[in-house]
Amino acid sequence: MKSLIPFFILSLYHKAFALVSAIRYGFPSKKLIVIGITGTNGKSTTVDLVHRIFVQAGFRVASASSLRFIIDGNEKKNELKMTMPGRFFMQKFLRDAVTAKCDVAILEVTSEGIRQSRHAYIDFDVAAITNITPEHIESHGSFEKYRAAKLKLFEAVAHSPKHGKAIIINGDDPSAKLFLQTQRSEAWMYALTQDKWDTLGHAVIPQSFTLHDEGIRFITHGLEFSLKLFGKFNLYNALCAVSIALSRGIATEDIRDALVGIAGVPGRLEFITSPTSSIFQVVVDYAHTPDALSNVYTTLTKKDRRLCCVLGSAGGGRDKWKRSEMGKIADEYCAEIFLTNEDPYDENPEEIIRDIAKGISKQKPNIILDRREAITAAIKKARSNDTVVITGKGAEPLMMLEDGKRIPWDDREVVRDILNKVS
Repeated sequence: MKSLIPFFILSLYHKAFALVSAIRYGFPSKKLIVIGITGTNGKSTTVDLVHRIFVQAGFRVASASSLRFIIDGNEKKNELKMTMPGRFFMQKFLRDAVTAKCDVAILEVTSEGIRQSRHAYIDFDVAAITNITPEHIESHGSFEKYRAAKLKLFEAVAHSPKHGKAIIINGDDPSAKLFLQTQRSEAWMYALTQDKWDTLGHAVIPQSFTLHDEGIRFITHGLEFSLKLFGKFNLYNALCAVSIALSRGIATEDIRDALVGIAGVPGRLEFITSPTSSIFQVVVDYAHTPDALSNVYTTLTKKDRRLCCVLGSAGGGRDKWKRSEMGKIADEYCAEIFLTNEDPYDENPEEIIRDIAKGISKQKPNIILDRREAITAAIKKARSNDTVVITGKGAEPLMMLEDGKRIPWDDREVVRDILNKVS
C-alpha cells in the first residue's frame, strides 16, 4: 500500500535516521576502503568475486550481500529478506568490520536501500554498476526513477571525502554514458567491445573470450583467466570484479589466482548433483527479473537438451508488470513449465500465477502451488539429457507467506532431498 506520508517528509526521516546511526557507530566507513556494487542483476555474484580477490591479495575483508554477511572470514547467512538492511544494521556492520581490523568492506547496494538513504553517511571509495534493466517499477514510479536511484551511489562517490576514488561502469549497458557523467574521480570501463571507448584511459576489455561447457575463459591485461562460472552474464560480472580490483591497485596475477579457485556462487546457476542427476541436470538460480531469467535460459539451452522450468514470482504487490514477461520468456525456452509459489507474502498465490500464465500462449503450464510438489513433479517428468531449471529463490533460506509468516526454505536442499527420494 502506498504511503500517505509525503515523500519529502519520509526522505528527511530516512536521512536523519542515517545520520543518527552513523554518529552512534562513529562513522566507521572513514576507516575502511568501501566498495559499493549496484545494478539490476549480478550484484551478489560480483560482491562474492571481489571479496575473494581482496582476500587473495592479502586484505582483511568484510562484505554484505543478499547471500551473506562476512567479516574477516566469519560468515552469517542473510536471513533478513533484505539485500541492503537498515541504516543501524549497515553502520554496525561497518563498525564490526573496523573492530575486526578489516581493510575493505564490499557492499551490495540496492535502489530501495538508496531510496531510504541506507547508503547515506557511508564514505565510498568505489561505486560499480553491473547493468540496468527494469525492476521495482511500481515502487520507484518509473524506470527512469529506478535508474536515478542507482545513480545516487555514483554521486555519493563524487562527494565522498576519500582520495583515489573510482567509478566502474559496464560500457555495453545502454545507460553507461549516463553513469559516466557522474565522474569526478577515476573511471574504469569494462566491456566486450573496444570501439565505443577508445579514448578512455582505464578499460578492461578482453582480447578474446570463450564461453564453454566447463566455464568461461578470457584474456585481459596479458593474462588468461579461467573461471568455473557459466554464461555471458557471468563474464560481465567477472570483468566488473577485475575492474574494481585493478582500480585499487591489486596485481593482475592475484586477481587471476583468486578467480581460478572459484567453483561457483551459492544459488547462482548452481548445478545440484546426485546419482539421479547423472541422467539429467538440475540447476538452481536466483533469477527473478525478465533479463536474468532470459540469461539463465539462454546459457542452459543446448541442442540436445530440453528445459523443464520451475518458476514463480514474488507477491506483496512487487513488480506485477514483470509476471507476464516471465511467463513469455519461459514459454519461449522451456519444453515444460511448472508455475508455483515463490514468496507470496499477503497476495493470493493463485492470482500471481494467473498473472505469469498470461504470458504463456504456446503450451499449457503445469500449475502446482506447493513449491516442493512442483519441483518434485518437474524432476519426475524430466527425461534423459533434460535440464530442470528452478529459478526465483536460489540460496535464499526463507519463504515469505501471509501475515508475516516465514518458513525455512532452500531450493538446493529441497532438490537434494527430492533427488535422493526418487533415485
